[in-house]
Amino acid sequence: MTFLRRTALSAALLGVTTLTSLLPAASAHADPAPACTTGAQAPAPADAEQARLSDPRAASFPERAGLDGFVRRFPAALCGVRDAAGAQRLLDAWGEALWQAAVNRAQGRRPGGDLPALDDRPLYWTRLAMTVQLDAWQPGFPVDRAALKSRFEDASRGLTANGFRGTPGVRRIFVSGFDPFGLDAEPRRANPSGSAALQLNGRRITLADGTTAEIRAVVLPVRYADFDAGIVERAYGPRLVAGPRSADMITSISQGYPGLFTLEAWAGRNRSADPYPDNVRALSGGTREHPATAPGLGPGAEFLRTSLPTDAMTTVQAPYPVRLNTSVTEIPAGGAAPVDREDGPTPGSRAVAGGGGGYLSNEVAYRSNRLRLELRPGLPGGHLHTPVLTGLPAEADRLTGPEFERNEAAITAQVLEVLRASSGPAAAPR
Repeated sequence: MTFLRRTALSAALLGVTTLTSLLPAASAHADPAPACTTGAQAPAPADAEQARLSDPRAASFPERAGLDGFVRRFPAALCGVRDAAGAQRLLDAWGEALWQAAVNRAQGRRPGGDLPALDDRPLYWTRLAMTVQLDAWQPGFPVDRAALKSRFEDASRGLTANGFRGTPGVRRIFVSGFDPFGLDAEPRRANPSGSAALQLNGRRITLADGTTAEIRAVVLPVRYADFDAGIVERAYGPRLVAGPRSADMITSISQGYPGLFTLEAWAGRNRSADPYPDNVRALSGGTREHPATAPGLGPGAEFLRTSLPTDAMTTVQAPYPVRLNTSVTEIPAGGAAPVDREDGPTPGSRAVAGGGGGYLSNEVAYRSNRLRLELRPGLPGGHLHTPVLTGLPAEADRLTGPEFERNEAAITAQVLEVLRASSGPAAAPR
């Protein structure tokens, strides 16, 4: 790991606010940095996500979580870069530092601000504010801005510098959560799957059979384009390559239904969520009547079945019930219209939706388990839906409240208990 990455991560770990003071400075004899601007005025938003920062509630999350130092100091750090290679290193370092700061905050090691430690929203809005600054950056040398932004996204979501320790005798569980979504209707929304990922990343837990497991986690975007570009495969692939640091179990996690957890028995190959958009207001191109396969998706069956130990995991029934959901929507072989089924797909049918629907929560389950079957077919894998997180205060200017915080804490604590129960036997193949 480079000095740049080490010092940026050290700043996050220590909770210091002078992050850039730890980054390498130019020596007295070094060539000066090329001319650079970071935009005295904010640029026009590149997309709907960035545009939501115009809402003062959204823009306040970094400061109210003690992460505003990242936003304040990032432009100067960008202007200290001398070439394209240095830009790559800096985006990696700052992305990883932001991820680690969010993990430390969620796990109580980095106090700051007045928002609860469990809150996943500050990471989302801080990252977004930094991408606005990256878009405004005008270095004095050519850069591949899209590639740099992708590096920063991956690093700040836990995809890099976040491997298992490989300790002998310790099992390894890899999970993914999601960003908040549905923000046009309510910009204060959180996502308990993202909160759970931050709270669990790097932790060791004792499973129901008494063995120890290490958990690693990532938080994925709610954007079709990122899925098209392979972010799920980049997240899961390295953890599925056989070796002492590979996962022993994988599960994607997302927010699902009101009042209960569901383990999804089936993931469907196709998208069918339109007219419901993603976080940049993009549509999938697939509807219930005309499902669509994601661009570039590798070969696989129309439906993939979970191999998680669902019998053991559904023994956890409080405070929310945990159910195995076997429903799917399909177009039967020889048919033209979608049919809802409660007992799984029929032979030769085309997937319309898995148990989790036809949106990105279903797609992350399909993509991760398609890859699992290709690389580690004997590995347990599947998808867990959390209850919908409710309880935001009725007053629109309040970002949090006691009911909201209690509900988030209860959901994320139960995610941990469901994972503790995962030492049971894997689901029988079908």
